[in-house]
Amino acid sequence: MSQDLAIPSLFNVKGKIVLVTGGGVGIGKMIATGFARNGAIVYIAARKEAQLKEAVEDIKKVASGKIDYIVANVGSKAGCDALIAEFKKRESNLHVLVNNSGITWGGPYNDFPEEKGWDNVFNVNVKSIFYMTAGLSDYLSKDSTSTDPARVINISSTASVNPHSEGELSAEGNGTWSYQPSKAAVNHLSSQLAVKLAPSFVTVNAILPGVFPSKMTAFGFKTSGDKMVAKQPMGTLIFSLYLNSATDDEQQGRVGAPSDMAGLALFLASPASAHITGQHIITDGGARLFSKL
Repeated sequence: MSQDLAIPSLFNVKGKIVLVTGGGVGIGKMIATGFARNGAIVYIAARKEAQLKEAVEDIKKVASGKIDYIVANVGSKAGCDALIAEFKKRESNLHVLVNNSGITWGGPYNDFPEEKGWDNVFNVNVKSIFYMTAGLSDYLSKDSTSTDPARVINISSTASVNPHSEGELSAEGNGTWSYQPSKAAVNHLSSQLAVKLAPSFVTVNAILPGVFPSKMTAFGFKTSGDKMVAKQPMGTLIFSLYLNSATDDEQQGRVGAPSDMAGLALFLASPASAHITGQHIITDGGARLFSKL
């Protein structure tokens, strides 16, 4: 079988219909912008309409495809069902579902709240992925084939493989005790869904971001931004530690950028990744590998 291996064909997402939950800010907005910029028809969903409107106006500045929003709260099955119903009023199928909505909670080890700390975090971070994917599986599989499958992209975190719950992202004396296990659950649920949906020609993969600018990391950047950036090895930081050869200006790595996140999401939705499913892809610039330095 002859295939066009030219980049415009291999990484083409033009005309694909994409739904991004939590698409108004942060990583979700980065991903939505990448798809819209490259000709996809993009819907972003979140709770705050003002935030969504602002995001749509920003994305329109670079979009070559349609961008619109749906107000929704995926913190319950009813909220997921309402979002699905509204989306189905607007489109007859779906090519890419990005389950990005996520929250965290910091609290003391000896007094960590049950409802806000555990229940709500797992509702948004884990249950919503299941209910959104299950509720849209018929749309995803409608036009999919083995060579042009539909895609589910779940946004996890490097926190899913890092057991440290107390650090720069929570106040002193507090820890994100429920966030790490919720994201570990996202990884395993992604594998489960990959098994379930493969016969329907739908791939399911998880992205595990490290530190990216977002609402979730805003506290850490505000209180310990220099320390967080200094831990990033991409650049000459690692070499300077061993060779003492870098200048002061070169001794700092960088955190994730929109191109890092959009690029990986576009790959996972393009013909280039049609044979990839059930994968958990870390994108942290190598920070996890050098965490003990």
